[in-house]
Parts: sequence; C-alpha cells; structure tokens
Amino acid sequence: MSHQSQGDGPAPTPDQLREQVEHTRDELGRTVEALAAKADVKEQAKEKAAEVKEQAKVKAAEVKEQTAEKAALVTEQLRHKAVQAVELAKEKTPDPVLDRAAHAAAHVRDSAAHAGHLAADKTPEQVRDKAAAATTAARANRVPLLAGAVALAAFLLVRRSRRRK
Repeated sequence: MSHQSQGDGPAPTPDQLREQVEHTRDELGRTVEALAAKADVKEQAKEKAAEVKEQAKVKAAEVKEQTAEKAALVTEQLRHKAVQAVELAKEKTPDPVLDRAAHAAAHVRDSAAHAGHLAADKTPEQVRDKAAAATTAARANRVPLLAGAVALAAFLLVRRSRRRK
C-alpha cells in the first residue's frame, strides 16, 4: 500500500479512499481464505486421498491392461511350444509306437465314453442339467477362463520366485 504524503500531490478524494479500502479488503479476504485453506489439514488430507485414489485407479487399469497383454503373449508362446513339442515327439517316435499309442487312445476313448454313459444313466436329472449349464458356460467363456488361468499361473510363479530370493 502506498501512502501519498501531502507534499507529493493532491490528496486522494473520498471515493478514491473508499476504492483503496475496498481493494485492500478484497486482497485481505483472499489472503485469509488462502491461509484458512492451508490450515485445513482435514480437507487437504481428503484432497490428497482422492488424488491418490484416482492415481491408483489409473495404475490398476494400466496393470490390468499390461497383464492381459502379457497373458495373451504367454498363451500364444505356450501354444507354439506345445505344437513344437508335439511335432518333435511325432518325429522322434517310431511308427509302431505311434500305432500302439493310437490304438490305446482309441481304447481309452471308448472306455471313457462307456463310463460316461453309465454315469449319465445313474446321475439324477437335476445334477445333469446343472452340469450341462456349467459346461455350456465354460465353453462360451473359454478365452477369459484360459486367460485367467494363465494370469493365475504367472502370478503364482512370480510369487514363488520372490519367496526364494
């Protein structure tokens, strides 16, 4: 605030003085509000908590997306490795062994089908209906179930490796 002395120029008019007083009051009000906001620790804590919560949501979404991408990548790698392993096993296995394995697999399939028919005949209708519904749901959601299983396996492997360190 500047004070004009009487020798520096004309004395301020009452309107000018009122305007200066009003301006000073406005500045003082803003300053008091700013100080009150700084002193309100509870409100600052709420704001900080909301900020941290929002950051956590964003980070969780990022981690979820990264996990889904990694799960898809790992799934594809596992499929590729499985295909390679099967091809290698077929190449290295002699033909008579493959023939016996095919015959044994057919026998196991037949036995399993027979056992399934026997179990179906002796299973109550209500249990069969629920099993059919569960099977349909699992088949309809095969990709999410596989992705979840891969994510769980990856989590368990990471957790296991961290325990060993």
